This record gives sequence, C-alpha cells and structure tokens, in this order.
Amino acid sequence: MKVTGDQALVKKINKSIILHTIRMQSPVSRARVSEMTGLNKATVSNLVAELCGQELVTEAGPGESSGGRKPLMLHFNSKAGSVIGIELQVKQLKAVLCDLDGSILHELDRQLEVHDLPYVLDKMKSMISELIAAAPSSPYGIVGIGVGVPGMVDEHGVVLFAPNLGWEMVDLRGILEQSFEVPVTIDNEANAGAQGELNFGAARDVRHLLYISAGSGIGSGIIIGGELYKGARGYAGETGHMTIEAEGKPCSCGSRGCWELYASEKTYDNPGLALPARSTSELVRHALEGQEDTLCHFNTIGEYLGIGVTNLINSFNPELIVIGGALSEAEPWLGEPLRRVVAERTLPYHKQQLEIVFSRLGSRGTMVGAGFSAVMHFLGNIRVTL
Repeated sequence: MKVTGDQALVKKINKSIILHTIRMQSPVSRARVSEMTGLNKATVSNLVAELCGQELVTEAGPGESSGGRKPLMLHFNSKAGSVIGIELQVKQLKAVLCDLDGSILHELDRQLEVHDLPYVLDKMKSMISELIAAAPSSPYGIVGIGVGVPGMVDEHGVVLFAPNLGWEMVDLRGILEQSFEVPVTIDNEANAGAQGELNFGAARDVRHLLYISAGSGIGSGIIIGGELYKGARGYAGETGHMTIEAEGKPCSCGSRGCWELYASEKTYDNPGLALPARSTSELVRHALEGQEDTLCHFNTIGEYLGIGVTNLINSFNPELIVIGGALSEAEPWLGEPLRRVVAERTLPYHKQQLEIVFSRLGSRGTMVGAGFSAVMHFLGNIRVTL
C-alpha cells in the first residue's frame, strides 16, 4: 500500500515528533533533538520556534558546550495546561488534577453507595467541577478529561458492558463532553493503568508489559512492543473473567469461577469470612498490627493472584509484570505468596529475565494514566504506519 502526504501533513508529523522528543528528554538541546529524530537542524529550529510561540516549549540554559557557544536547553512546558484523570471503581470514585507531565496538583475521593447511572454521573460531574475550579491559571486551561472504567469500552467512548456496575451501552464520553465542552477520553481502567506505569511509573522503556489492576475487580493492560494491545475490537484485557475454578462461584459476567472472585476485593464480602474490616486500606492497618485473620486472607489472595499471573506469563511471555490498583497497598503481604506460586507453576523459560513488581504509582496509576490519555489527545500523538 502506498502512503502519501502533503507538505502540511509532513510538517505536522515532524512537529509532533519534535514535541514528544522534548517532552520525554527534557531538558535537551536543539542539536540533540536533531540527532535523535534524524531531522535537519533548520527544520528542528523552525518547528521549535513554533512550539515556543505556542507556549508548549520553553528555553532555559545554558547547557554543556561541546566546544562552541553553550546551547540553550529546551524544556517541555508542563504548566501550559491541566488535565483531569478519573477512576470509576465499584465502591469509589477517584479523581486527580494533573499538569501535562503527570504531576498531581489536586486529588479527590468519593464513596459510591449505588451504581445507578444518574447518581454516579452526578458525583462525577461534581468532582470534575471542583477540580476545574482548583486548576491553576495556564495558557490552555483544562485541555481534557480522561476516565478509566471497569468494563469494556468502544472507540467512541461508549461503555459497552461493565458487569460490576451493571452498566450497558452508556455513552459516557458524549455525556461528559456535552456537560463540560472539553475533549474526553474513556478507556478500560487497566489500560489506563498500563499507560500510567509505562509513562510515569515502574515500566518506563519496557517493551513487553502486563499491568494487573487488582482492586474491586481484576483487569489487565497489555503492552506488546511498546504499544497498548486492545485486540481485534478493542476489548482485550478482561483477564479478571478468565476461569480458574471450573465449577467455581457464579460471577456477575455470567460465567463461573472467574479469577477476580478469588483474588480481588470481592473476597472481602465472602460469607463467613472473619475479617476486622472490608476495605484494603483498613485491612492494611490491621495487617501492620499482625491481625491473624487479615494476614491469612492476604496470603490467600496473593496465592490466587499468583495462579492468574502464571496463566498470563505462560500466554504472553512478558518482561515485566506490574501489580497495581487498590491491592498494591498490600504488597508486603501479597508479594511473597504471589511470587512463590509463580515460581512453582510458570514454565521455566518464561521465568527467565522476568520481573514482578508492584506499582510505583500505587492506587493512583489508573487516574494518572487516564489523564495522560487526555494529554496525548491534546498534544496530537500522530503516527504513520506502513
């Protein structure tokens, strides 16, 4: 297939390449940008001048000299605007206000009593309005809103099916864009978490990654060759609904024995379970005090996490597994049983050069990643593939 483009498209692509090079390598000189992108120095200088005029890039210096005059260094202007990142959970609604480089400026957390759509939307809109009011003055203001949801989302931002919420065919992007008149991106919460880790967390420069979001349910963000893998129709990563017990408990998705019934916060509501609390943050406090029932339950969750992770390792052969979501707060008690089960069950060659870590972003990974998607929409992440 022949791919052609006019001068305006070529310029737009080159400008995007230069901007994202500066964003990732800041501070960096013009000469280094030219070297890294393969673009000639005149092209780099002209497009950098445009980016400075748009207040997306700033100059400061001087940098190290290689023999001549010391160069001015280019910086990505992360303060040019703000984004809002939201994570919709089963029992909570969490949101952050970030700058364009993922730094959190403000954070909100609300409990969800029910999953009724009007109720959740009212809470979400209230939080967005509060964060908009808290945003610092900037050239572009609020440039976008990103939302991570626990379910399947299509390319138009419609939540097709979220079994843990009881939602089907909810045009969440359309509703929010109509209310706030800014671009909105909607994605599965695990995909958003994978983006957060890949760009700001433990997975920088990793090419083959599995991000496991373990909280009120379980989902996976799959990075293959440095790119987010979404499958044929965009629904890949619903690993919380892979069967690990053939005749197991019935699940809200309609199947039985799903992984998330045994290795997520859903287990806290199991009848007859003697736990001193029903949330991860409270149980972590009891675990620190050595409460026996809590320690035993975290060990069980860790083992079941290990079973599911083993299946994914044998399927995808990643170089890195990142455990994120609310349960990442329980790393001191989940890590050992999880790694033990993986060591016992994973195929030997799949274990070579494999690392399992817990999220550096903790329970904020999905929010930060959702915000990052909004940043990329604003900056114009243009790529041409042949």
